[in-house]
Amino acid sequence: MPLKPRFRQVGALHRRFVDRESLLEAFIQELHRPGGSPRVFNTFGVGGIGKSRLLLELRQRCTETHRTAVIDLQVPAMRQQEDALAVLRVELGRQGVKFDRFDIAYAVLWQRLHPHLRLSRNELPFASESEALSQILDGAAGVPVFGTGVGLVRLVEKASTGVRQRRRIKVDETLRTLDDLTNTELTDAVTYLFAEDLRESCADGDHPYVVFVDAYEALVPLAGNSGRAAAQDVWLRDLIAQLDQGLVVVASREPVDWQAHDPGWAEVIRHHPLNGLPMQARLELLHEGGIADRTAQHAIAVASQGLPFYLHLAVDTQVTARESRVVSSEEILQRFLQHVAPDEIRTLELLSIARIFDFEIFQTVADAFDLPHHRPAWESLTAYSFVYSAGTNGRRLHQLMRAALNQRLSEATIRDVQTILQRVWDRRTDQASAPASADGTTTQARAVREAAFCALHTGTLDGAGVLTYADRAMTRGGKQASDGVLRDLQEYLHAGSGDSDLAQAAYCLEAETAVVLGDADTANRLTPVIDWPLDHVVGARLALAGAHGRRIAGATSQAQHLFSKVWREHAGPVRLRAGYCMADLDMCQGRFRAAQATAEQILANAPAEDLVLQGDVVRLQHLGHRFALDIDSSWRALERAALLYERAGAVMEQANVKTNRAELLAWSTPLRAIDAAAEAIEAHSELGVQHELGKAYTALAIAQLRLRQHHEAAVSFQTAAEALERAQYRSGRARAELFRAFLYVRTNDLERAATSARWAVHELLEAEVYPTLVMLAAQLLNAIGAPDEHVTIAAHSARGQLDPLDSTAALEARTEALVMALLEDR
Repeated sequence: MPLKPRFRQVGALHRRFVDRESLLEAFIQELHRPGGSPRVFNTFGVGGIGKSRLLLELRQRCTETHRTAVIDLQVPAMRQQEDALAVLRVELGRQGVKFDRFDIAYAVLWQRLHPHLRLSRNELPFASESEALSQILDGAAGVPVFGTGVGLVRLVEKASTGVRQRRRIKVDETLRTLDDLTNTELTDAVTYLFAEDLRESCADGDHPYVVFVDAYEALVPLAGNSGRAAAQDVWLRDLIAQLDQGLVVVASREPVDWQAHDPGWAEVIRHHPLNGLPMQARLELLHEGGIADRTAQHAIAVASQGLPFYLHLAVDTQVTARESRVVSSEEILQRFLQHVAPDEIRTLELLSIARIFDFEIFQTVADAFDLPHHRPAWESLTAYSFVYSAGTNGRRLHQLMRAALNQRLSEATIRDVQTILQRVWDRRTDQASAPASADGTTTQARAVREAAFCALHTGTLDGAGVLTYADRAMTRGGKQASDGVLRDLQEYLHAGSGDSDLAQAAYCLEAETAVVLGDADTANRLTPVIDWPLDHVVGARLALAGAHGRRIAGATSQAQHLFSKVWREHAGPVRLRAGYCMADLDMCQGRFRAAQATAEQILANAPAEDLVLQGDVVRLQHLGHRFALDIDSSWRALERAALLYERAGAVMEQANVKTNRAELLAWSTPLRAIDAAAEAIEAHSELGVQHELGKAYTALAIAQLRLRQHHEAAVSFQTAAEALERAQYRSGRARAELFRAFLYVRTNDLERAATSARWAVHELLEAEVYPTLVMLAAQLLNAIGAPDEHVTIAAHSARGQLDPLDSTAALEARTEALVMALLEDR
């Protein structure tokens, strides 16, 4: 017979703290223990023992005296560091914590991982919750806002925020160094500033906090791979280690063993097992749930083994005296399923396929199988004790119930439901301007990850499809969203899938992530030897990631070989990007004819709608002409690239054009270069792109040098050098030092001039780039009467590798003319 709704409400007895007095006492003691160091209260027990209900009860016990926040790791998005921080920030921010510095740092990290997007309320989680970010966006009045430390701090200073807030942000040294950090360091800084803002909010001792972490085992499910497990939860351990003014409660199936990573955790963590309820407590719970018959109470209490999950399920079922003969917890579960109305149990079975679901998903799935899908049916289902909240408007089933319901479905039905779910999530992914959800996570990013997960479990998704979802995740939610797709894929493979195509896709995503982070070691470790076929997208992209890893590491020739290999052997969409990288290195290494030929092929085959790729290639042609010192051709290509970027609305690329324009004017019309360089410097100061900023200052310095503004040029060269070193841009730094040698010549410091020129040549040879500049350095040393044998040999070798569009002699004549122009009137 169907259950009566009133019994289901009685079944939600999580508000009653049944026989947990000793654990409650330990929690209260820990809650009031003085702060100053991290404190972790770890309650652990088997699935169904009531850990989630316990955390809810503990939170309710301290909401009047403490600020509280919860991370539910059963929700996939919460397993990503950036999303978890966003959720904690929103919950604690609504309780009065000011996260001014964290908000700015988070925006910088978000922008670093989304260089193609502008900051906006729709794109950035919790922007509307943040006073600092809201005032920045409101004050911008439609002007593009880019998340850089320097730029955002400057905008805060201009905004009408309180004096204290402006001063606090202005003097914070961590905020002012964000633009100089690598992506990994920046992520660490974001976590640090979250803890710092939270620490400051508790400085008076009146507003302590408790952070609850539920279902820790969901974060580290791969127990057989300790290295992988350590990598999965390192962000959580790092965060908790910095939360030294409050208490962190972690619920897990096993005691957290963090002291294996650092013995110091042994003094921080208090382990408290959560055992089955004693018999008297079981009987009391059943009685208060409406089961009055003593025989039924006793039978259920014994069969449940003291696990609240089964006791609450029995209350939901309302077992009678006639039905009281139960012998196991499994029988309690099966009896519940027998008592639920057929339509209702069928709907629950189908929803058990979804990791998270909401009213729309319920309606879509139920409608597809001709089941009731109205609001009362939804409210009836979600009233059960085993249905939990999962983020804003979301729901999830208890793990034990989800597993039991899954077993009742055929593989074909599971695939059908996954297909339906995939369509729902895909549709949400494509919704334009979907805002961040109320809990601080990005709606579209979550949708992409769930769509990829469902597609994976239909059994129809191949490696190329996974990469497509990962690309979409990167666009919608940045690196953390793409990492979520990778994590789900790795868990799918670990569960037993032997699909080699999917395994290669996992390697590809991991290697591409390493490239984004500038981690050459990881990218190269994943691609030690590239000997697989390159005809498919996955293999080609993995090879491309390996090539980028080698280029970052300075192995330019190896990188060029791999770019060329993909260009020759792959006929799909990866070929054009590989060709661009190949042409770029051809240009840098003086093979101007080959670079131009490849560029023309790419332009002939580039999709008409891909204006950014076209602009990149035409700008590459500009650089080739410039390094060949063909100023007129270089100007024509640069203006053409600028038009393409303008049509595409590519703001970052348009800023790069400003740098190139200043560089070209510094060689041809130095007076005009001053204003052009100033414009480029302003743009890249806002964007925080250090290597472009260094190039812009180099252009300014060359223009000042040619205008005999020697003191100003010295300052600009030094500023350029500092920016280029921060960016670890080796060849750019060498180029700046070579032109600084001309300043030393003009100020009659010939010894330093020769030293700078020799050092620049050494760096250019190590990076295997710019043979024309090596020739220029040799000509400079000869001109000042300080020839160097090593440089002379290097210049001779450089001439041999040049493949100019006209002739080597003509190119050499142009470099000599440039040297004389830079040395005149000294």
